[in-house]
Amino acid sequence: DLLNALKERILVIDGAMGTMIQRHKLGESDYRGDEFTQHVKPLKGNNDILHKLGESDYRGDEFTQHVKPLKGNNDILSLTKPNIIYSIHFEYLKAGADIIETNTFSGTTIAQADYDCQHLVYRINKESALIARRACDDYEKQFGGVKFVAGSLGPTNKTLSISPQVENPAFRNVTWDELVTAYREQTMGLLEGGANLILIETIIDTANAKAALFAVHSVFDEFPHFKVPIFMSGTIVDKSGRTLSGQTGEAFIVSISHGQPLAIGLNCALGAAEMRVFIENMSKFAVNNYILCYPNAGIPNVFGEYDETPEEMNKHMKSFAEDGLVNIVGGCCGTTPDHIRLFAQSVKGLTPRPVRTTVEDKFYLSGLEPFVFTKETLFINIGERCNVAGSKLFARLIRQAKYSQALEIAKTQVENGAQVLDILYLLPYDLSFFLYRLKDLDHRLKRHYLSGLKCVQGKCVVNSISLKEGEDEFVRKAKLIQRFGAAVVVMAFDETGQAADEMTKVKICRRSYDILIGPRVGFNRNDIIFDPNILTIGTGMEEHNEYAIDFINATKRIRETCVGAKVSGGVSNLSFSFRGMEKIREAMHSVFLYHAIKAGLTMGIVNAGCLPLYTDIDPILLDLCENLIWNRDPNGTEKLLEYAQEFGKIVKTAVEVEDWRRKPVEERLSHSIVKGIDAHIEKDVEECRQRTDLYVKPLHIIEGPLMDGIGIVGDLFGEGKMFLPQVIKSARVMKKAVAYLIPFMEKDSSGEQSNAGVVVLATVKGDVHDIGKNIVAVVLGCNNYKVIDLGVMTPCDRIIDAAIHERADLIGLSGLITPSLDEMIFVAKELQRRGLKIPLLIGGATTSKKHTAVKIAPRYTEPTVHVLDASKSVVVCSRLLDHKLREDFLEDLNDDYDMMREDHYESLRDRSYLSIEKARKKKLCIDFNMTDIKAPTFLGTKVFKDYDLRKLIDYIDWKPFFDVWQLRGKYPNRGFPKLFNDETVGAEAKRVYEEALHMIDEIIEQKLLTANGIVGFYRANTISDDEIQLMDDSGKPVATFHGLRQQAEKDSHDDSPYISLADFIAPIKSGVTDYIGLFVVSAGFGCQEMCDKFKREHDDYKDIMTKAIADRFAEAFAEELHERVRKELWAYSSEEQLDTNDLLKVKYDGIRPAPGYPSQPDHTEKQTMWQLMDVERQTGIQLTESLAIMPAASTCGLYFAHPKSYYFAVGKVQSDQIKDYAKRKSESVETVEKWLSPILAYDPDH
Repeated sequence: DLLNALKERILVIDGAMGTMIQRHKLGESDYRGDEFTQHVKPLKGNNDILHKLGESDYRGDEFTQHVKPLKGNNDILSLTKPNIIYSIHFEYLKAGADIIETNTFSGTTIAQADYDCQHLVYRINKESALIARRACDDYEKQFGGVKFVAGSLGPTNKTLSISPQVENPAFRNVTWDELVTAYREQTMGLLEGGANLILIETIIDTANAKAALFAVHSVFDEFPHFKVPIFMSGTIVDKSGRTLSGQTGEAFIVSISHGQPLAIGLNCALGAAEMRVFIENMSKFAVNNYILCYPNAGIPNVFGEYDETPEEMNKHMKSFAEDGLVNIVGGCCGTTPDHIRLFAQSVKGLTPRPVRTTVEDKFYLSGLEPFVFTKETLFINIGERCNVAGSKLFARLIRQAKYSQALEIAKTQVENGAQVLDILYLLPYDLSFFLYRLKDLDHRLKRHYLSGLKCVQGKCVVNSISLKEGEDEFVRKAKLIQRFGAAVVVMAFDETGQAADEMTKVKICRRSYDILIGPRVGFNRNDIIFDPNILTIGTGMEEHNEYAIDFINATKRIRETCVGAKVSGGVSNLSFSFRGMEKIREAMHSVFLYHAIKAGLTMGIVNAGCLPLYTDIDPILLDLCENLIWNRDPNGTEKLLEYAQEFGKIVKTAVEVEDWRRKPVEERLSHSIVKGIDAHIEKDVEECRQRTDLYVKPLHIIEGPLMDGIGIVGDLFGEGKMFLPQVIKSARVMKKAVAYLIPFMEKDSSGEQSNAGVVVLATVKGDVHDIGKNIVAVVLGCNNYKVIDLGVMTPCDRIIDAAIHERADLIGLSGLITPSLDEMIFVAKELQRRGLKIPLLIGGATTSKKHTAVKIAPRYTEPTVHVLDASKSVVVCSRLLDHKLREDFLEDLNDDYDMMREDHYESLRDRSYLSIEKARKKKLCIDFNMTDIKAPTFLGTKVFKDYDLRKLIDYIDWKPFFDVWQLRGKYPNRGFPKLFNDETVGAEAKRVYEEALHMIDEIIEQKLLTANGIVGFYRANTISDDEIQLMDDSGKPVATFHGLRQQAEKDSHDDSPYISLADFIAPIKSGVTDYIGLFVVSAGFGCQEMCDKFKREHDDYKDIMTKAIADRFAEAFAEELHERVRKELWAYSSEEQLDTNDLLKVKYDGIRPAPGYPSQPDHTEKQTMWQLMDVERQTGIQLTESLAIMPAASTCGLYFAHPKSYYFAVGKVQSDQIKDYAKRKSESVETVEKWLSPILAYDPDH
């Protein structure tokens, strides 16, 4: 009915609800009713709850007990004064409105929080829709016709694109997810109440609107019967023509078009006269949408009132309709039924604006302004330098949080011709900090790509997805990208790998295309960008010789067969074989692009501004590049290398550069413009200006030699022999010639200091522990090594890129948790793949010489050395870098590694293991009865915030603290405090201990560290031999913990059982209800801030001391809390009397094993703990992707109370248990093997 009505006539939407409510002069008691009389905040103004009304009218009878004032909360009048809201709706219907809006402009939990009415949001929206629907139904029965209810979604009082703190552009007081949740609840209420359409209105921030769209469509997906049309109305805040968040009307349309709104328009902020130009632009741009327009009754006067009469406003609205600009008209602030009556009379019988049903093949992106790619658009330059993996400078600026300087890199690329920026941003850095400062982007699809999409109000490009993980995952990602309104780059990968030849590239892209545009996704074909993989040529390998030809030919076929789709590529990949020979590489790129663009290449990731003109390339070099790209010469690579050796690195002499300066001034001007050279432009223009015989007026210089130069530029650009970056450079020179712009500033450079060697150190990706690494950095620094410390959570690419950029002599990897071992293997493989020749050092608590020999060293042909601790680091580094010592050192090392590998594989062959079934038959059997089991004092969770650190001092285990400082006494002076008596280290240990106590006092007095924790108790039973099911107090299952069992065969005289943690919990078949506890604690909040301060002060000692103390506090917290559990919270050992030494010697009943440790080596079990107890939300303690805990000074575990429970080591396990474990966890065997690689009794690679 709505669509038919829109095709037949111009529809009328109602006027202002708030204006009508204000006429009733309601007081606080009006707003309340009975329910809100005790409400604290005023409700008056909350139109979505009410005629001459006060606060009492807003409250009504229902809200008399509400504590906060409700006056002003107009939305709540739908509950307290529904008859008034009904009467307003009916007045607008009688005036001629076809569509009336629900009284829900502020009907979200976010907006209602001002009145403490969040709990009423669903009721407000449903009742508001019911009231509006009843008014329509009554009108239709009385007068006939069809009327529609628009469910109003307002903008909320918070913005996702704008920081409320001027000094902190990245700060937001609302998140995408909070907005989606709020809009979803509002939408559900409106649809349940009978809304015929959803109106997302008064959009001042497009990011908010995109969140609303996301929420609305999620409701449609879940409840298809609720699906209704969507209208969207933006708000241009002033005559600049932009929304509050900076977008033009056209950019706004592009940004929200993925939501498929039936109508798009503008409302509020402006009067009809001021709005006309923007509605006109929108009408021309949104040819496939109906246009909606409901302005204010003019611009408010000094008292905030609207003076434009119905007659004055109607003149403009009538002209909108007569000129074919609109399909729906109405009014916003200050308008009344009198306005609407005249609008309805004026548009009656007028022909509605036609809407085009066919969609043009155009590619749209938007930032603050729209970007439209048509058939006439030659090429899109994608700037590549905002990439932490590809730009060392950008990575360093992000690492140092120098966002303003990072933005300059983005700005420079745009100035050099980039229309799109490629943003690659890896953990641990917060993407939002950069994106909230940037508006246009292409964002790469990483594990956390959603964080990028949730930051961007415009329409961006996600780079990239592929069929690599199969069709189902491909479809899932594509749908999600589509829901966010982004375009997508699709790589030519499938389940078998990367496409290299022409046929495979086309086949994979066509298959991807069919899936995307088909019914499984329904992706807009114009938003699909294929990357058929620009691969490296000139490698010396014959099979690589056709890669450029394959790409160019595939591009042509893809554009022909995949209608509407675009083609992109990473151009620099082509020339990787010639790294360091920039002249050669740039020439290759220019020649390749010249041909690829002709074949249909739409866009490319390039270093905007670093491409020579095709016609300017040395003819010899041009011929060599052409031959190499088209594989015309079997010796093409060698010839190009010979050219490079002779010419590639030669810097032009001053004489050569200045040769063109001897030419006539007109030729010099033309040359400057074509080449983008501005160094002499002012001097040459002045020379022309002095020649008044030829150039009577300055205009003649512009019309003459300068325009001649620009003409050449235009010809070259049109022929595809010049690219947009060069055109922009030429234009800048032209402008400087006209305006005498400032010359380029020369950059100065500083020399490098000599050092013993350059060492790049990093804690690998997923790991947050760095005390040992920091000590190694200090030790090496004191021995004149230049140390590049990349910090924690360092991705492999950053490590390798830093090593290359810094010309590292050595690379050092550190890690504490077992998943870090797998990441170290990956880094070694990547070093090998990328051809580096830099020795690799391995260190950290979880590493070992044996693991290094068996698992890491075989992956990398260069020296790979396990470094036991910091004291050995200097010796190892000096031997590796001393040519006289290196050979003997490596010979001994390799002999040791060979022996270790041989022993390892022999032990795997020789060691016997029970099958998992036999091991289970020999499990620990406990006779469970109720006398052994005591119920905790509560079930569920208990959170501890800002725990008293003074309580924890007596529980500190000092031995690991001294281990950090490598202060170890000899017998009999081992351990604390006997260590102080040791002749060698005693005095130093005492000094460090006293300084630690002093720092602890400062920490506590100044509240520098904060400790948070959580404990949870649950009913529990084993449901199989190795699985523990957790239940809530009603007996409902809430989680399952999966155990591993010992399998290594014991000696013949050893009859001890084969243990799993599940053995310590009563089986469900026993009929006994047992219990289990969980805990997570951290003393690391504030630690990073302290360490950052000390690093700025170059105080490495205090930096390390801080982390060591925080670690000790975390373990002490766990120890003290466990004692409280035993004596108080679970109270199964309430009479326990043990001193600190007894606690450290585990003389108590029960255990607290942790995931990732010997009794349960699987770190992934932490995820169950975090989800069950909602750890991150309740405590702020997080898990990394490798399941390290953040802050680093944290720990977690399970509580077992049975007196027969004890600590044990699972040891090595066989493949039969791994397969069984994978099946129980619904994981692949490969995934389980990855997480449990240190305990595998077999080699998955053999």
